[in-house]
Amino acid sequence: MNGVTIGQAAAFVGVTVKTVRHYHKLGLVKEPERDGSGYRRYGSAELLRLVQVRTLATAGVPLTEIGPLLEADGSLFATALADVDRQLTERIEELVARRDLLRRLADGDRALLPDRAVALLQRLSHLGFGAEQVAATREGWVLARALVPEGFDDFLAHVEHALDDPAFVALSRRASEAAAWEPDDPRVAELATAMAEHFLANPAHLKIVTGLQARTDTAARYHLLAYHGEQQGTATEHGIALVEAKLRAAGIHIPRPGTH
Repeated sequence: MNGVTIGQAAAFVGVTVKTVRHYHKLGLVKEPERDGSGYRRYGSAELLRLVQVRTLATAGVPLTEIGPLLEADGSLFATALADVDRQLTERIEELVARRDLLRRLADGDRALLPDRAVALLQRLSHLGFGAEQVAATREGWVLARALVPEGFDDFLAHVEHALDDPAFVALSRRASEAAAWEPDDPRVAELATAMAEHFLANPAHLKIVTGLQARTDTAARYHLLAYHGEQQGTATEHGIALVEAKLRAAGIHIPRPGTH
């Protein structure tokens, strides 16, 4: 009796019987003829081929490419392996990037925002802004980065500069408190006037309002950002509209709904 059974062949090579049969189905390994007893016997040639196929598959070569690869001459074989090496390198880099993203997800904010923005959010907490306000700011910045990516770094620089000004910080904290006010509370108009006057007196801070304007669909993107999370009829929504109106009256370009 020459050769071994399919089960022995699979065990010798380090694969399953199912894998051997799959190789047969794909034409990667020729299925041996049955012997007089009706069994297929695998000889050294079949075992060698199984080893070659298994090795290439383990190395990451797609099964559809293994057949032509084994039939290629030395030069083509080397070229094909170099191409597989390149593909594997790209896959490794992609997997590393995914792993890094998962690690950033585990770190919360860092998955969607750069380190610079995360540091600013932490700074807001240290400056006395409440958790809800910091969370709302985080969401707005994630959206801003997606809608106006080309201006986001400059926007963060403007915020960094403004947070060095106690007057700006005090007004911003006051604005976060206004979320609990009634829309017709006279303090809303007073705060809007104070904020507009501060922006007009500090052009660098004004860029926080005017800087995030995209090149296309400017008005739509601006309003998605300016009014993110604000329901109609709230004190905050009313206050934002009042600040915009005062800035427009002073000649500052603030996109209007329905414009480009």
